[in-house]
Order: sequence, then C-alpha cells, then structure tokens
Amino acid sequence: MGGRWRLYLDLIRWDRPAGWLLLLWPSLSALWVAADGFPGWHLLLVFVAGTVLMRSAGCCVNDVADREFDRHVKRTANRPVTTGAVGVAEALWVGALLALLAFALVLTTNVVAVVWSFAALAVAIVYPYAKRWFAMPQAVLGVAFSFGIPMAFAAVHAQGQAWSGWAAWWAAVPPLAWGLLLTNLFWVLAYDTEYAMVDRDDDIHLGIQTSAITLGRWDVAMVIGFYLLHLLGWTWALALWREPFWGITMLLALAQVAWHHAHIKGRTREGCFKAFRVNHWLGFTVFVGVVLTRGSG
Repeated sequence: MGGRWRLYLDLIRWDRPAGWLLLLWPSLSALWVAADGFPGWHLLLVFVAGTVLMRSAGCCVNDVADREFDRHVKRTANRPVTTGAVGVAEALWVGALLALLAFALVLTTNVVAVVWSFAALAVAIVYPYAKRWFAMPQAVLGVAFSFGIPMAFAAVHAQGQAWSGWAAWWAAVPPLAWGLLLTNLFWVLAYDTEYAMVDRDDDIHLGIQTSAITLGRWDVAMVIGFYLLHLLGWTWALALWREPFWGITMLLALAQVAWHHAHIKGRTREGCFKAFRVNHWLGFTVFVGVVLTRGSG
C-alpha cells in the first residue's frame, strides 16, 4: 500500500509545489483586495487548501489527457499514468476525490461562490485538450489558473447572502475582478511559454500546438512583454502608482523579469525550465505588495 501512495503523490506532483504556488499567490492577492485587508482565517484556509487540492486534481486529468503525448517527451515519459503504473480510471478517481474535497471547502463559503466553482471546474477540465485545438493553449490555462480571482471576490462579497438569482451571481464579482483575471492571464502566458520552450522540439515532432511554437522567434520578447503587462495591469487596476511600498514591489519584480530574460534568451532547455520553476517568487512578490498596500484589515 505504501508504494501505491507514493505513486499517487507522484501523480499529483506533491514534491513539486511550484505548480500550486502559481495558483495560490494571485488567488490570495485577490482575496486581500476583495476584503480590503486580511480576509479572515476561514477564507484563507479554504483558498490555500482548495488551491492545493484543485491543482492536484488537475494533474490527474492532465496526465490522463496527455498520456499518449507524454511517452514521447523525455521530461514526462516517467509519469505514473504514462508508464501504466497508475491506470486511467484510477487516476480519474483520484482526481474526482480531490475535486470533491475542494468542493466541500467551497460549500463552507456561500452559494454564489459555489455556483462560480462550477465555471472554474469546467475551464480546468477543458484546458488539457486545448493544445489539440488552439495555437495558444496557454491562454486557456491562463483563465483556468486565474479563476481563483473571481472566486475570491465571490467568497468575500457574498458572505452571509442567500441565493437571490443570477444578478447576485454577477454582482458579487465586480469589473475589478475580471481586470485582475486578465492581467494575471499575462503572467500565465509568460511562465507557461517558458515551460513550452523546454519541450518545443518534442511538441513540433508530435504536432502539438503551444505558444512557444506559435510565437516562433518572438518568443523571448513576448515572454518579457507578458511579464511587463502583468505588472502594469496590477498597478493600473489597483491604482497603486503613488504607493511607496508598491514601488519597491515593482522594483523587485522587474529585477526578477530581468533575471528571467537572462535565462531564456539562449532558449536552452535548462535555462527555460529553471526560469519556469521559480516563477512563484514573482507571484509572491506581487502578493506581498498587495498586503502591504491594503493593510492587515
């Protein structure tokens, strides 16, 4: 049984927390913005635990969807579903259980957040198949990895409210939330293009569509542009131009962007993968900036 559990932990990438950290920081940033400060321990626990659970469930679905592709890519050839160590049905059952646990957490918030959680789940399920249809599947991932933002606003703004129709569903998520989702999408495009640059040769051979292939020789310039649009978007959406703490935050973030450029400009697998793996620090930097400018509530 111990060996089985180790396979499940490998399936959900338990030893690689960078994936759920990429989901966590923008969700927590949105939570602080929506609550105008500390959102309370209950919502903090729901979003931290829910993020880990949903990312883990997403890994299960993704590995099932990509099992035929993964066997031809050196970096993914040893994944449990690809090797057959974990069966397709078994992986889907694990993913379903994790998603149900995450849904149980959402049930402790409010009915509006529960309704929005179905939209989040739908996008998460669609993403693994996007590379078969879209030239920029990273944009679909961007929506999936940013949906914690409208969820955070719904969880905060509809607290204590009963369901009062679809108007309440929309009203709980203001335009600011969608603006933050859009600007976070640029960050996802940046780091997942770096990720796609690692496997570009394999993906071309397999006929898979990715942003690294679509952008071609403009890949490095566009990645840096995506980073800058992300940072500019947070600054503009939250009107933080004159906040001293935010200025320091942006200097630290821009230094990281320069570091990323230095590592991806050669387009080596090692450099691009290293750049991708540390992206969570940029998300953490933005989160700290939001906390410092929004206060402790």
